[in-house]
Amino acid sequence: MHINDKTAIKEYQASSDRYDTMKYRRCGKSGVLLPAISLGLWHNFGAVDSIHNAREILRCAFDLGITHFDLANNYGPSYGSAEENFGLLYKKDFRSYRDELFIATKAGYDMWPGPYGNWGSRKYLIASIDQSLQRMGLDYVDVFYHHRPDPETPIEETMIALSDIVRQGKALYVGISNYKPKETAEAASLLKEMKIPFILHQARYSIFDRWVEDSLLDTLEEHGAGCIAFSPLAQGMLTDKYLHGIPQNSRVAKDFTYLTKEQLEAKLEKIQKLSTIADQRGQKLSQMAIAWLLRQPQVSSVLIGASSPAQLRENVKALEKPLFSEEELELIDVLSK
Repeated sequence: MHINDKTAIKEYQASSDRYDTMKYRRCGKSGVLLPAISLGLWHNFGAVDSIHNAREILRCAFDLGITHFDLANNYGPSYGSAEENFGLLYKKDFRSYRDELFIATKAGYDMWPGPYGNWGSRKYLIASIDQSLQRMGLDYVDVFYHHRPDPETPIEETMIALSDIVRQGKALYVGISNYKPKETAEAASLLKEMKIPFILHQARYSIFDRWVEDSLLDTLEEHGAGCIAFSPLAQGMLTDKYLHGIPQNSRVAKDFTYLTKEQLEAKLEKIQKLSTIADQRGQKLSQMAIAWLLRQPQVSSVLIGASSPAQLRENVKALEKPLFSEEELELIDVLSK
């Protein structure tokens, strides 16, 4: 995917009112504030996608006050291409705004062949951050995550690698993702001993996936870190898309998603009832699902994807109705099970 200078969209100048309406929330006990809604580049920014659409989404996000862009080394497809395309767009549109942006990337899943292209070894993590910075054309990222725990590598090795990445000036803060509460506590304690700013845990969290409430949120609060929630719409179940069944051209119908037809059909009645609650609140189901997550004080931000600027603007409207009645929360609790 390339930007052709002859057909490129006109020079970008960010909206002067971009900070007027976005809400910002603190990451645990750190000095960092994140927008209540952040933009993930997992989908729609790879080599198979439209660079012009990606550009419009990023511009729209920043104009809405979304300062946090979330990537990973293997986002695409192909691996690395989301970072490469972000790098192209950063160079064209966002370089002058670098100090207003909070850019994240991660490493921990399969990235290149052989024994050093996966998991959590020092070898892999140091190579990964160097590759990511090169692809994006950055001197540093604001936060670098270990993307998932490695059952074979000692956690000390992984945390020392993250520590060294910060000390080398390649990341300002570190985070972890997909760690269970006990692993999180151990990682946090090690990083604290090394005086490394651990500020975020990126965890899957939605109305239909509430595992973080068992003890992870409490663990993060105890260690002064925030939670950033990914998959807040449960792979699209918590949207209007499937209210009346599975559309013929949808990702589920074509098996292009982690969501299966069986999962969707099992939840359909609950999805329809949740949508009724959202209607009564004057919201779309997706907006209610995002607002519901933000009621948790430990949630620093909700990470959403977007296939268009219009979809992004629609989901940001979740911030307009943040409050829930006790009755609404009780009904949602029943339907989440």
